[in-house]
Amino acid sequence: MFDTPGPRLFALPPGSDFPAELVSGLIERMADQPPEAMSRVEVYLNTARMRRRVTDLFLARGARLLPRLRLLTELADRPGLALPPAVSGLRRRLELAQLITALLDAQPDLAPRHALYDLADSLADLMAELRVEGLHPDRLAALDVSNHAAHWARTQAFLGIVSQFFDQTAAPDAEARLAMATDLLAQRWQADPPRHPVLIAGSTGSRGTTLRLMELVARLPQGALILPGFDFDTPEQVWARMDDALTAEDHPQYRFRRLTDRLGLTPASITAWRRTPPPSPARNALVSLALRPAPVTDQWLTDGPALPDLLAATADLTLIEAPSTRTEALAIALMLRQAADSGQTAALVSPDRNLTRQVTAALDRWGILPDDSAGRPLNLSPPGRFLRQIARCLGQKLTADHLLALLKHPLAASGGDRGTHLRLTRDLELSIRRHGPIFPTGADLMRWAETRDDPQAGSWATMLATVIDQFAPTRSAPLADLVARHRSLAETLARGMAPFGSGELWLKEAGQSASETFQSLQDESPHGGQFHPTEYAVLFEAIFAGGEVREAVQAHPRIMIWGTLEARVQGADLVILGGLNDGVWPKAPDPDPWLNRKMRKDAGLLLPERQIGLSAHDFQQAIAAPRVILTRATRDAEAQTVPSRWMNRLENLMAGLPERNGPEALNKMRARGAMWLEMAQAMDRPSPDLLADPRFQPARRPAPQPPRTARPERLSLTEISRLIRDPFAIYARHSLRLRPLDPLRASPDPRDRGSVLHDILERFVRTRPEDETRGAARIRLLGTAAEVLADSTPFPAARLLWLARLERAAEHFLIQDGRHGGTAIMLETPGSLRIDPPGFTLHGKPDRIDALPDGRLHLIDYKTGTPPTARQQEVYEKQLRLTAAMVERGGFENLGPREVASFSYIGLGSGQKVEETDRAKIDLDREWEKFLRLITRYSLRSTGYAARRAVFAERMEGDYDHLARYGEWQMTDRATPARVGEDDPA
Repeated sequence: MFDTPGPRLFALPPGSDFPAELVSGLIERMADQPPEAMSRVEVYLNTARMRRRVTDLFLARGARLLPRLRLLTELADRPGLALPPAVSGLRRRLELAQLITALLDAQPDLAPRHALYDLADSLADLMAELRVEGLHPDRLAALDVSNHAAHWARTQAFLGIVSQFFDQTAAPDAEARLAMATDLLAQRWQADPPRHPVLIAGSTGSRGTTLRLMELVARLPQGALILPGFDFDTPEQVWARMDDALTAEDHPQYRFRRLTDRLGLTPASITAWRRTPPPSPARNALVSLALRPAPVTDQWLTDGPALPDLLAATADLTLIEAPSTRTEALAIALMLRQAADSGQTAALVSPDRNLTRQVTAALDRWGILPDDSAGRPLNLSPPGRFLRQIARCLGQKLTADHLLALLKHPLAASGGDRGTHLRLTRDLELSIRRHGPIFPTGADLMRWAETRDDPQAGSWATMLATVIDQFAPTRSAPLADLVARHRSLAETLARGMAPFGSGELWLKEAGQSASETFQSLQDESPHGGQFHPTEYAVLFEAIFAGGEVREAVQAHPRIMIWGTLEARVQGADLVILGGLNDGVWPKAPDPDPWLNRKMRKDAGLLLPERQIGLSAHDFQQAIAAPRVILTRATRDAEAQTVPSRWMNRLENLMAGLPERNGPEALNKMRARGAMWLEMAQAMDRPSPDLLADPRFQPARRPAPQPPRTARPERLSLTEISRLIRDPFAIYARHSLRLRPLDPLRASPDPRDRGSVLHDILERFVRTRPEDETRGAARIRLLGTAAEVLADSTPFPAARLLWLARLERAAEHFLIQDGRHGGTAIMLETPGSLRIDPPGFTLHGKPDRIDALPDGRLHLIDYKTGTPPTARQQEVYEKQLRLTAAMVERGGFENLGPREVASFSYIGLGSGQKVEETDRAKIDLDREWEKFLRLITRYSLRSTGYAARRAVFAERMEGDYDHLARYGEWQMTDRATPARVGEDDPA
């Protein structure tokens, strides 16, 4: 094939269809050879997708013998090498986790235990990098770290773990096995080099092992390298200044300079594999100049005027700068839809998976399913979510919300009779919301089932009881035991009440992928040692986060979503580069917990900028496609975004070249993008006809007028305040009979604190001995509080906090308790008073009623917050005033009509205030008349229950604000009465 001496380097420019040009060039060079000669050609490619494309292209050229197409990662499986099998990456990480555990037990200050698997993962990556670059950990130990002594001491403690895996007797991992294969081939080829053509195509040599193999192949008698995306427009003086990795590593062409240096060549010795011109040579020259290394961007001033006319160079470039990621996704979806309608092949290329998922969702409205090369993340699939939920709950008390989340998962009880499962789950949820418990156990579920009049509740609860009790808190356990328990729980929940099987947990593509990943963890778990359940959850999530689901779907044949790696080997009529923001494209370098940049350079490791340089190379190749659209969002969900550094360079270069029509070309790029932005934004704007439709008008402030029979005939003392301030809440609660659901995850709130405080004070007063001293009363009060809190509050932090608050308020309470010299005769005793007309019952349960020495009564209401002021009591806080009126009218059966002397609101919060009212200073008869007028008015059909009529603060949230559609109307809007329901029968 070759008649010139090596080493041989060929390349194709950015924008070329690399697989197609590779195949064409290979066929052309073998045209004068017999047909069987092609079968002796050995071609190494860098991805399986590239191999499939090359194979398809050969088949499309007619019947012929194919070359031997291999992957670089399969080098160790080359026949005749006989290398030992590689241990899996998961096993190596589990082995490292065991060693790190022992190290942390000996030196707990080195790192937190929750970072166990992250440390193992990071060390495994460092090991792989050392293998790839052909280095030993001893190289790191020899570094000069005098300025980083403390950090380096901690780092060396961990690096000591790694050294044992570099012994000759240690089982090799994948990277070590690949390095061994490269060394063996080097020895064999030096002694007996192959005479048939050996090619490496599509690799840039960014990894040390691959670079060594490329050196070997380039020096073979019939060896050659075919490089992708080589920039033939880069001048020699620019190549010459790319000699320092610290300043040039992030340049897209740096790896080619590194390769030529290793081969003793210069970039000028790289020749074109084929002379086919790229789609836009002028655009390639523009991008090449824009991406020059930072120290030589002053060449824009000298080389910029030599560029061709930029209007022509950017005629097929469009720039979209969307105000949000949603608008960006809609604009991309519109462009892909147009391409589908016109029969074009279009591809979205982006490393931003959130953006690609939004685009996929937007395309769904037109029934377009793109061919997504990345598939779906395994941890976001139904089995992945289900298994992760179970992992998070292992080894801790199962809360009610976690239990119900598991029961409501689509895979739960998927083995059969899911309808019964969902019905019982709903009933259990309502019971837990109303009655608890917060941490349900198997025994709790069995007791609940006994109260149900349902023949299937017992067997269902029995199944769940066995599952729940396996979530009990545990300490560290062997990893194999945790994995086995995890699997058993998952399969039992998925099976439900079916006699056998695991439901749909392991079915379809997602279930099969989850099963394979879970099985690999189960197979390697004996190498994991001891894990705490929380550490196991972190481990499990990390493993599943790296999995993918490839679903067999009928995707659109011309609409694709590619990652940057896939874009290198494919061709499309339209290429959309999405998410061009810094931190996304390029991705910010991952933090290195072990070595800084200088240490890495001194040790011969890769710099963090390597990934940026590879990403820049992907960008340079993708932007050279025939027709390209560049998109970015100027703002994400959190803040303003920063354009990708390559976009910044391109725009700045064009803006500074008016003589080459750069500013005008840039404006035209934006103008072409503005058209798509306008269409995308129009999708979210309602049409004028829709705005005029009464069904879509904002709601008015409601004031429903139900019939008399649907109005409440009975209200409590505390509800009168709500009737005055928010009548709509009374309507929703009593006329519509809607009750707010308690939260699934109960948490201590002011209402709970108030209930507990009332229980404490009631028990304290009821058990008061005669002649008790103030000191003894205080001790008894706090003891009573501790007992009540222990019985009724399952939150340890809340118990301590509330007890401390009561301790601060105890003296204030005891002073108020004995200030009037009265005796408590009623505590939390219900009473009611029937009022005819209008046929209404007022009822209530005052906190405390004391009998004074003169026979009159003193009423007390305890408040955990601030007591209502006199003005508030006059306007809407009527509880004690109406209680006093009830007492004087015989509303409490055991008291009979009695005269009230005074009443007090006693605050036991931080303010410790008291609002006392003397009965003689207010007109209770007038208060009663106002109350009668209020309830009489609301007994009329014409009176509406207005929403938020007189709330204390506009920001105050009500239980029924969403039902009243508050937010569509303002507090300044007038209420709109509206009759609801049928009129009462005459």
